[in-house]
Amino acid sequence: MVSSFLAERRLVADPPFMEAPRVLDRLRKRRKALRRRRYMLDDAMDSPTPILVGIPYDATSSYLRGPAEAPAAVRRVLHSGSGNWWTELGVSVDPTEGHFVDAGDLKIPEDPHEAFVAIRDQMKGLADRGPLLAVGGDHFVTYPVLAACAETYEDITLLHVDAHPDLYDELNGQRLSHATPFTRIMEEGYASRLIQFGIRTATRDQREQAARFGVEMHSAADWDGTVPEVSGNIYLTIDVDGLDPAFAPGVSHHEPGGLTTRQVLGLIHQLIGRSGIRLIGADVVEINPRRDHHDMTAALGAKLIKELVPVAGRPAG
Repeated sequence: MVSSFLAERRLVADPPFMEAPRVLDRLRKRRKALRRRRYMLDDAMDSPTPILVGIPYDATSSYLRGPAEAPAAVRRVLHSGSGNWWTELGVSVDPTEGHFVDAGDLKIPEDPHEAFVAIRDQMKGLADRGPLLAVGGDHFVTYPVLAACAETYEDITLLHVDAHPDLYDELNGQRLSHATPFTRIMEEGYASRLIQFGIRTATRDQREQAARFGVEMHSAADWDGTVPEVSGNIYLTIDVDGLDPAFAPGVSHHEPGGLTTRQVLGLIHQLIGRSGIRLIGADVVEINPRRDHHDMTAALGAKLIKELVPVAGRPAG
């Protein structure tokens, strides 16, 4: 009986023991990948200094106002002392050590046409000095920011996290809206490629627009977390409603079934591990502090900015 019992125990114990070499091999590969990323991050710290800028504008919001208050909310969390300045991949981005500079908030008129010119012209001066990290604001602001970047950089690939494609030709009779920026961007040629992640509200008209512009649309249901092969100049725009409301409650448009925080961080970290790319800028938009709970979504915005700092401006190659 005892020998039979021990035999049964061995049968149970052997498989995980035999898995050990494979587990060790995976761990060695993981450590090698992390060391490679660390070297890349060290190089990134010698790159042009990223510039943080607030774009407090939400006059084109179709449902609720409030995103104009997000830059102040995100900065409040960044400087609250609730966390430190180290990223998940082991790099300090402390601004007192010069890892990024805060240019403050833009001054923007209410009218969308005037706002476009004001944002574009102010961001143009900043884009010439370093990679941009913008906090909106509603998603309209990405349009003038890309217009500014396109005067400095060519062949921009636009990575877009969102619940919505934002590819309407017009919404409620408005061609300048937080629901139309990517139609305008692609029409103007400010980006040569548009890749979207987390989409789960695409209308028939927007699917037709996506086909018209060759948009690569990855739904929240189908995206496996992998960023397609990209090269050259990259701009990343993150509408936080691309995440599930469980992770980002402070948004105007709650759309269940979204991405996790870990998936979006994984997207950012993949860019660190890619050669031949340069993140020329990024924005985090559509945080609505009026709907937030204990600054949860503002903290998400602060986290995303911190993780983006060492990626921004990393030289291509």
